[in-house]
Amino acid sequence: MTDRLRIAGAQIDLTVGDLAGNERKILEAMAWAEDQGADVLLLPELAITGYPPEDLVLREGFVTENLAVLDRLAAASGRVAAVVGFVDRLAAGVIDDDVVKRDVANAAAVLAQGAIRGIYHKELLPNYGVFDEARYFAESRDPVRLWMMSGVTTGVSICEDIWSPDGPPSVQAASGAAVLLNINGSPYHIGKGEERAALLRDEAVRSGAVVAYLNTVGGQDELVFDGGSIVLDPSGELAARAVMFDEDLLVHDIEVPEVAPAAGHTFVSGSTAADRPPVEPRVESPPPYEAEVYQALVTGTRDYLGKTGFSKVLVALSGGIDSSLVAVVAVDALGAENVIGIGMPSRYSSEGSIKDAQDLADNLGVRFLVVPIEPAHAAYLSMLERPFADLNGGAEGTAEENIQSRIRGNLIMALSNKFGWIVLTTGNKSEFATGYATLYGDMSGGYAVIKDVPKTLVYRLARYRNSVGQRPVIPESVITKPPSAELKPGQLDQDSLPPYEVLDAIIEEYVEKDRGVAEIVAMGHDEATVKRVVRMIDVTEYKRRQSPPGVKITPKAFGRDRRLPIAHRYRGL
Repeated sequence: MTDRLRIAGAQIDLTVGDLAGNERKILEAMAWAEDQGADVLLLPELAITGYPPEDLVLREGFVTENLAVLDRLAAASGRVAAVVGFVDRLAAGVIDDDVVKRDVANAAAVLAQGAIRGIYHKELLPNYGVFDEARYFAESRDPVRLWMMSGVTTGVSICEDIWSPDGPPSVQAASGAAVLLNINGSPYHIGKGEERAALLRDEAVRSGAVVAYLNTVGGQDELVFDGGSIVLDPSGELAARAVMFDEDLLVHDIEVPEVAPAAGHTFVSGSTAADRPPVEPRVESPPPYEAEVYQALVTGTRDYLGKTGFSKVLVALSGGIDSSLVAVVAVDALGAENVIGIGMPSRYSSEGSIKDAQDLADNLGVRFLVVPIEPAHAAYLSMLERPFADLNGGAEGTAEENIQSRIRGNLIMALSNKFGWIVLTTGNKSEFATGYATLYGDMSGGYAVIKDVPKTLVYRLARYRNSVGQRPVIPESVITKPPSAELKPGQLDQDSLPPYEVLDAIIEEYVEKDRGVAEIVAMGHDEATVKRVVRMIDVTEYKRRQSPPGVKITPKAFGRDRRLPIAHRYRGL
């Protein structure tokens, strides 16, 4: 004999701190799950507060209000057992590691039939990469707890708990849980989906239990949550999967052996009608590599602007590949009517670049402003002629080139200030890594869409975007011409940088994998080139600290992921 448990998963986009808005979305999901005849509804980690709430949890009022939301949700609960993430306040005097007092926990409540039926506290707190949960939450010291849901013994856990082979879900399964319910706020990076799937497959096989994994979706500052919620059967086979990068409501029926209730379980809800028609399994396919990354950029941009209250964006269009990709992402995220392009040609701008910028704007259907910078450029050079000559002998160099970039930065920020548009910065990861960008110039802006995208991937994404839709939108000449800042005659990026194929490979090893110079050289890279690139990365940390936030798509992005001192002398050569 078997029991059938109907699991509903609400993969929804929540906003940090929007307690009222999150409450509405959770209530809508609870009503939907009741209509679906579900037995259990999974909602994201810290669904009430949004994830990650960071220092908001240090505010007593915030925690109190989130608990009031939980009480209202409990009162509104019906037959379906809803697993809801929230911040719980612990009993006074709880000491974590006998050093730091933390009086709140990352928690999940099981709500049903008008009441809170039980609470689970997250046991394993991630404290690496973008995570710093040990800063805020106490680790669980709770004994193993199981829930009886519609005749099936289940275990509830939160995100990191299932990433350890001997974590709480494995212990729950050993104690009698036939179904492991895991709610998440698991952010995206390239390859994360495959990593998660393998880990969850191992857990299902090891535990001999069904694994139901619910992830949140949407953008939050630099982070993008990709959804992709899944259900795996006890053999590790994929039974259901939601879409990626979009809200989705997933319903799946699982068959589990009929067994006697495990000892120490908490009764939550009784069995549902046996004649309930089964749900057809749904398994969505993940997008291909370039489509996946592109969707992450669109999702992160759309949600950052929406959640910070901006409706229109300004993009400086140089006719180059980076600004072209940023403009296309912006249009796909917000619509052409909410994107304004601006061309700011100088005496060194080529006719081809000016035309490429105009053609891109025409293809996208965005408004395009043209403001030549020659009057300001000439004025700056005139004003600085005497001090430059007196102190430097009049020799021209990078300072003269960067004047143009800073004039452009001043213009776009003036328009932003005047009309309330947010400026989307157009620099890529290769440039941010090496400092090949001008502070207060092309680094100006409110959000850096491709900040974590290496230059070589920029080209792949441009090709991908041109392959979808009715026609290409990025002019072919933008993709094929050699990249140049056009700040002096005949300038090319590779006058200052190694070829991007070489540069990006070194950046990946040094930044994302923390390999030293000797290790990178041993992989076949030229020693002088490696030392040169590493030095450029090390000495420009101060620039990156002043750059806007941007979408994280690699395992180690600049910012929350990578935290190095600005003033240090270790070169690791």
